[in-house]
Amino acid sequence: MTPSASVPDGNVLIRGGYVLTMDSAGDIPGGDVHVRDGEIVAIGTGLDAQGADVIDAAGKIVAPGLVDTHWHMWNTLLRGLSDGRPDGDGRARSGYFVTCVALGRHFLPGDTYAGTRLACAEAIDAGITTVHDWAHNIRGIDWAEAGLRALSESGLRARFSFGYETGHQNDRLMALDDLARVASAWPAYGAGGRIHLGMAWRGTGGSNPAMRVAPALYREEIETGRGLGLPVSVHACGPRHAAGQLTTYAAEGLLGPDLQVIHLNNASAEEIALAAEHQAPASVSPFTELQIGYGQPVTSALLAAGVPTGLSVDTTMLSGNADMFAIMKVTQGCANAQAYDEFALTARDVLRLATIEGARTLGLGAVTGSLAPGKRADIIVVSVDAPNLGVLTDPARLLVTAAHPGNVETVLADGRVLKRAGELTSYDVAEVTRSARDALAGVLTRA
Repeated sequence: MTPSASVPDGNVLIRGGYVLTMDSAGDIPGGDVHVRDGEIVAIGTGLDAQGADVIDAAGKIVAPGLVDTHWHMWNTLLRGLSDGRPDGDGRARSGYFVTCVALGRHFLPGDTYAGTRLACAEAIDAGITTVHDWAHNIRGIDWAEAGLRALSESGLRARFSFGYETGHQNDRLMALDDLARVASAWPAYGAGGRIHLGMAWRGTGGSNPAMRVAPALYREEIETGRGLGLPVSVHACGPRHAAGQLTTYAAEGLLGPDLQVIHLNNASAEEIALAAEHQAPASVSPFTELQIGYGQPVTSALLAAGVPTGLSVDTTMLSGNADMFAIMKVTQGCANAQAYDEFALTARDVLRLATIEGARTLGLGAVTGSLAPGKRADIIVVSVDAPNLGVLTDPARLLVTAAHPGNVETVLADGRVLKRAGELTSYDVAEVTRSARDALAGVLTRA
């Protein structure tokens, strides 16, 4: 594999917007952001940037690029199939997990590339500049390289968490040799530092006997990932049958700051306290958790306990799309409904989860998630001209409650302009979607 290089656009000045820095500088109405060689070099008003490519942001919202903390990007190819392929009478035959296994085992590397590339294009269009690709259909090195190639070409900042394959037998190890091989060759895959490697760990599998993983296997897997110096990520306490997993991990000494725990809908208060005690970051995906029946999100409980928390697309098979604005909105709504309090979680609180706090959960808080000199230039400009906005009142609340991906006018990731004037600059969208349809047709034929 020969990934594309990370080549920032050079000298860019975003002029005159309402700048939400999400940093100690606070908000800067009528502010400018100067970017050079992929780095934010200055933020203020009336900046003079000789020879810069000027992006007019007057009357618009300028904010950090949004941060996704857990996304199965490969199965974007299967969007709309979480109920299974319908019979002739339109009734569904299966659900999300069964469909993932049934179709995922027929993916070729090119299908993984097509699905991941479609997800990357959607991320850019939606203002998401950092993604965590939780790759749980790696059927060999070629599949891993296909996903990595799509990430590299996209220009996005990313963690690629090397996982297992859908339908992986619970009585055998995941492909640890392949993980080690990718880790040893990592500089060739990292797109100049934009992408970093992680491990998608199966964990215990829960109390359901059909999903249970033997302790000797799951311990060897996490120890291998940690031995390679990788951040590890695991689904934990999502469905009811997975309750108690954090208790097990704590008892076995497996919880820690390098272990991201995902969902936690059925974690007890004691388990949430254990995550906080061990500084394990969390990722929540309210749309998919509600859709699949895990129960209510536990965002407020996590925050109250002091657990670092970020927001997740999870899978567009369930969520339908990668709309982080909608994810923020449902996050706030669920939290306030559970608390019977209109102000339990404010819009700015939620925006932090989708920016700087999400970045911190991925170990990227010093790199992205807020706008400050010295950080990498991951920036979005949101127009308020469309009827769903139309006014510029409280910018943070507008982003959380009113905006949608169609309002995202400009996107910079690592200083590269990936969307401008509402159009993607780095993709032929018609070709990306045509390729995805062709790939899905091949998968369905083989299945």
